[in-house]
This record gives sequence, C-alpha cells and structure tokens, in this order.
Amino acid sequence: MPSRLITSQSEFDSLCTRLAKAPAIAFDTEFISEHTFRPRLCLLQFATEQETVAVDSLEVTDLTAWWEIMANEETNIVIHGGREEILFCWNAIQKPPANLIDVQIVQGLLSRGFPLSHSAIVQKMANAKIHGRETRTDWGRRPLTKKQIEYALEDVLYLIQIAAKQKRQLKKTKRTEWADEECQSFIDSLVLSQQQRGDAWVRLPKIARLSRRELAIARALFQWREATADKLDRPVRSILRDDLLVDAAHRKPTSEAEILSSRDMQRGSYKRHVSELLKQIEAAMELPDSELPAKIRSHQPDNSKQEEQALGKLLAIAMANRCAECDLSPAMVGTTNDLRDFVRWHFSEKDDQENLPRLATGWRYEICGELLEDLLDGRVSLRVKDAHSDHPLVFERVNDKSK
Repeated sequence: MPSRLITSQSEFDSLCTRLAKAPAIAFDTEFISEHTFRPRLCLLQFATEQETVAVDSLEVTDLTAWWEIMANEETNIVIHGGREEILFCWNAIQKPPANLIDVQIVQGLLSRGFPLSHSAIVQKMANAKIHGRETRTDWGRRPLTKKQIEYALEDVLYLIQIAAKQKRQLKKTKRTEWADEECQSFIDSLVLSQQQRGDAWVRLPKIARLSRRELAIARALFQWREATADKLDRPVRSILRDDLLVDAAHRKPTSEAEILSSRDMQRGSYKRHVSELLKQIEAAMELPDSELPAKIRSHQPDNSKQEEQALGKLLAIAMANRCAECDLSPAMVGTTNDLRDFVRWHFSEKDDQENLPRLATGWRYEICGELLEDLLDGRVSLRVKDAHSDHPLVFERVNDKSK
C-alpha cells in the first residue's frame, strides 16, 4: 500500500475526492497544544484499503473538504481515542462526525481492558507490533523527517482491519447497538462541552465554597479569560490560573496592590491583565442580587451520607464481578460516582424518571443496573462460589436455596 506526504492544496483536494468514495477511512492527527488557545493541528493521517497518506496541515490551509466528509453519514470514520479529532471537526465547521467508530471505546465493550493504548489494541487485534508514538516530537517543526512520517502513519495503518474484526465480535456478542450508542455519546459529550464552554466556570476548583456574589465574580473572570485567551491565541492558564481566579473571586480586591498581594500574581503574564481584572470584579460587584448565580452543589463526598459510600463500595464489587462474567470493562460501565448516584437515586429520587442515573439506562441497566437494584432491595444475596475464578461471586434470589 503506497504512502506519501501531501503538502499542496491541489493534492489534498484530489485526496478528498478519493476519500469521499471510500467506504471506510482510518483517521488520526498530530498536534501541539502547549502554547495556543486550541491545539494547533500539524499533521493529518489517513488510511483506506487503497492508500496511506499524511497531510501537512501547516502547508495545506483549507481542510474544509475533509471535515465535510467526516461529517457526512455515508463514510465510516475509524479512530482511536479520537477526542481531538472530533473537536477539530466541530471547531472547523460546527458539525460533528456523523458515522464514527472509536476502536478504543469498542474494545472496552469486548474485553476488560479500557482504555487500551493504540499499540496494545494493534497487538491484540491485528497481531502486529508498532514502534509507538513519537511522544516528544515537535510536530510543528519543519521539515518533517521520513521517520516521523512513518511513525505517524502507523497510527492509522491497522485501524480499518481492527474495526472490521471488532464489528464481527460485536455482532457475535450482540453488542453492536452498545458500540453505536457509546461512540455517539462520546461525540455528543464533546460537542456539548464546546457549546457550553462559557458555562464551564461551575467546574472550577473549590468553586462550591464561594458565596453567590463571589460566584458572579468567578463567572465574569472565567468568561473574560476565555475571550482573552481566544483573542491572543494563548492557553487560558497563561492568562490566569484557575486557583488564582477563584482566589480573586473570594478576596474581591479593589486595587492593583490588593490583586498583586496574592502569591504567584507577580508573574508578568498575569500582571499585564490587572486593570482588566479589576474591571471584571467591579462589574460583578455591581450586579443586582437577582442576577447572581445560584449556589453550587459540592461534588465532594458528603460525610453525612456514609451509607451512600458504603453501599457504593458493595455495588462496585457486584459490578466488577458481573463485568468479569460478561468479559466487559468495568470502567466502561460506571465510575465510583455513578454508583453513588445510583444509590442516591434508588433510595431518594426514584420518582424522577427524567434524570435517571447512568446505571439506570440503556445497556448498562440491562447488564448491571437491574442486578444492583435487586441487591439494594435485598432480593438477591451474594456469596463466594469459586475463590480461584476471575468472577468468584454468585448472586442468588433470597428465596432460592437450591443452589
């Protein structure tokens, strides 16, 4: 299969014409994210049954034709851990990928390993070894070496083969719909995060400790920081760190001296924004009470609800055992917080059918949720059946003593 590097717009446009006719396209990117507001895209890698190609996106400036292919429903796009690839598409044309398969997600539905690295999946599913990523490569530096391009193309070389094998396994295990649902959920969550980026201030560290007035300041500073970082194309942390933002919201400084009295605010990259910080704080202080944000619920474990933590640990054991039985990664099914949410919903919020916890919906409920409900209600008990098994527990109906 021939491989090459495309550096001209006309070659790229011709490539897209060919890609549009391919039933499946493996796709990956190389980028730099340390010094810009959004990651700087440096290289795109493609593989079809006919060719393997890299595209120098520092030379080819108009990538719209590819993003439109990625967003159409006719072509299967195969990726591995494709968070940034999805975001590049969305930020370029405001459309998400329409028919995307993430082999890392799918593998979590077919085995107990999640998330598996690209090299691990290639070895497991394609019985091949690759050199691995050039983790310390400066992908923005030119010219790219032949070795760099070869390493980059390895990231797409086996993806179509892996996806085809996974597809057969999904069909055999009747998990095809699960994979479709999880890949779409991955896309939806990333798109939503971009659409709600201006509201992400509610996830700042220790934000729940602030008063409503202080929250208004934090919101103003956060949104100003986002706009400034975007305008200057700088990482948000270079404009103002999260902890310093929350500290300023809590202290409510009214002068340059007060702002600079905080430790670490003496850095030049922060000091140059002091006057604008004061304007944002002053504006937030003048907001009427009716426009202040509501208090934010803490996401830290509530020590007064130790029963949720204890029951969550019990359910984690049951879930791990069930996942081992089904050859399924527990990390794909639910987190510690998911289990606590399930306990809280089951005992306190079950009448709310519109805001179901993750473990009470879809295939997760089918595999684990129903069992967890029965366990919480005392309809089943568990005991050790085979201490040497990877799923040593057995679940029994409490009125069934025959086993």
